[in-house]
Amino acid sequence: MLPSDLVCSRDPEHLFSPAQLHTLCPHDAAPLLVRYPPASLRRDALASRPWSMWRYHEMLPVENVAEAITLGEGATPLIPLPRLAAKLRFDGALYAKDEAQNPTASFKSRGMSVAVTAARRLGVRALVAPSAGNAGGALAAYGARAGIPARVFVPRDTPPTLVEEMRTFGAGVELVDGLIDDAGRCAAAYAAETGAFNVATLREPYRVEGKKTMAYELVERLGEVPGTIVYGTGGGTGVIGMWKAFDELEALGWIGSQRPKLVSVQSEGCAPIVRAFESGAQTATRFENASTAAWGMRVPTALGDRLILAALRASGGTAVAVPEASIRDGMHALRALEGVDASEEGGATAAALQDLIARGAALPPPIVLFNTGSALKYAPRAQGS
Repeated sequence: MLPSDLVCSRDPEHLFSPAQLHTLCPHDAAPLLVRYPPASLRRDALASRPWSMWRYHEMLPVENVAEAITLGEGATPLIPLPRLAAKLRFDGALYAKDEAQNPTASFKSRGMSVAVTAARRLGVRALVAPSAGNAGGALAAYGARAGIPARVFVPRDTPPTLVEEMRTFGAGVELVDGLIDDAGRCAAAYAAETGAFNVATLREPYRVEGKKTMAYELVERLGEVPGTIVYGTGGGTGVIGMWKAFDELEALGWIGSQRPKLVSVQSEGCAPIVRAFESGAQTATRFENASTAAWGMRVPTALGDRLILAALRASGGTAVAVPEASIRDGMHALRALEGVDASEEGGATAAALQDLIARGAALPPPIVLFNTGSALKYAPRAQGS
């Protein structure tokens, strides 16, 4: 369904037309979020639909699902983790949502599918974004699918497998000294100079819409709202998108007022959200000298910090920073105990869960750990770890 409005996430009185391209709110530079007209989507209507995230097309920004730029993203498995639960001495239901099984082997497929779909509908002729790696691969693939040229700016030390992925999908790749926020400034300058549309995290409203479908799938598969979601956090679009989705699911009548406890996980080497959460701050300051092997979480400053922190607090959740050694241990536990193709980001969620259980934290079941991508994309580093 086409949106009714784009709404400023800071001031809901700032409304914009979805018939035009928009980036941030021009009044306060806050991210814009999509709002839909009242909709009807019955769960029993889904049974005959293809098992992809576009099965929820009434709550995605398309007039006709046939216009979606899709490679079959979403519909990732929810895998029970009985051996890991036993190892951690957790006696409730524990699952992994395995986003490594998306077309470009990470959850970034979801957001880029929707962003590129909206961009093509609105007449975009070129795309650009900064990336720590996985978003760039997804942009390259979906840009190719749509026939829209793409350019990606990445830190110079991005793993070669990720850079090769972008280039083989046909994207131009620019290596930048520094971290993803440095790449972001270069991407913004390129957009200003060339007219390419910048689909950087939260700088346009539609990547969130793809990520929110992870919550739709959880509720459809579990038949209920998860008790706890443990999520590795970089830019935080997944946290923001899923929190938005639970409100939509309540409006649709799928769920009541219950919400999961959200746990945001970062590395001790790059933990701006954790530091802000623990201090009671409403926004996060840049984390200097950020360093972590969990590539997707090496985000020293997040545009959506205020939204992430608000969701964590509203859910009664928390934010946890884990050591690098624990990230590797969690990654190998998911792989060796359960056969899940866990990346470092996925390993971080297992490490955080172990830490929280050891501290006696109240974690209502079922618990869902998110594995956001495949370790094979970081193969040179994974083998050397």
